[in-house]
Amino acid sequence: MNGVIAELVSFSITFMHTIKDVIPIAVIIFGFQIFVIRKSIPNLKRVLIGFFYVVLGLALFLQGLEDALFPIGRMMAAQLTDLDFIKHSAESLQQGVAIHWTQYYWVYIFAFTIGFSTTIAEPSLLAVAIKANEVSGGSIGIWGLRIAVALGVAVGIALGSWRIVTGLPLHYFIITGYIIVVIQTIYSPKMIIPLAYDSGGVTTSTVTVPIVTALGIGLAAKVPGRSELIDGFGLIAFASLFPIISVLAYAQLSQWYSKRNRG
Repeated sequence: MNGVIAELVSFSITFMHTIKDVIPIAVIIFGFQIFVIRKSIPNLKRVLIGFFYVVLGLALFLQGLEDALFPIGRMMAAQLTDLDFIKHSAESLQQGVAIHWTQYYWVYIFAFTIGFSTTIAEPSLLAVAIKANEVSGGSIGIWGLRIAVALGVAVGIALGSWRIVTGLPLHYFIITGYIIVVIQTIYSPKMIIPLAYDSGGVTTSTVTVPIVTALGIGLAAKVPGRSELIDGFGLIAFASLFPIISVLAYAQLSQWYSKRNRG
């Protein structure tokens, strides 16, 4: 019973914070409607009910992050980096024998699979893929785009996890990645470039971000010599960058395959 009361109190606090965050948005929208456009708000009752649903949904989502997704990410990072799990004794660690980055291979596998699965389940990516399929007349496949983006996120998060383990500077990877994007942009089909750049944004949404962020912070907290602040963040940058590379590569391969078949 005490646990239920504690959860209700916690949700009430989250709900009030959400109202506080949404009020500025509501003030701007209603203010422009009343003082700039100078027209009454059509279907005011329906709009207010909709705002309530938005606030309630955001509060439930934030509460879910705190109670489920963040703890899951931290728990998986802790379990996968546990000394017993990676077959490395505490005695050898105390003697100064460092754990080699190759011994964290289960972390990289988990990062790849969780990146792929969360991206495939991302509602915003599905919406973009459906619209891209419609406006392209079917030339851009829904599943082709989703898989290309998901593979990019999976590779990016796996590489980002490896970066956390090795401690290499983040900016080396980001600069190199964007150099690759610029080169790909020059040689990619023009119609796919805007979609590829948008794909980097739709992956950092409701499903992917919480788990990936928790994984990065949890991994940095468990790997010896890493800082949660300096090394823990940055996985989202990989999750945004690598889908651009993978979608452009998907378009370039499709273009090459079409030319080969015509030839």
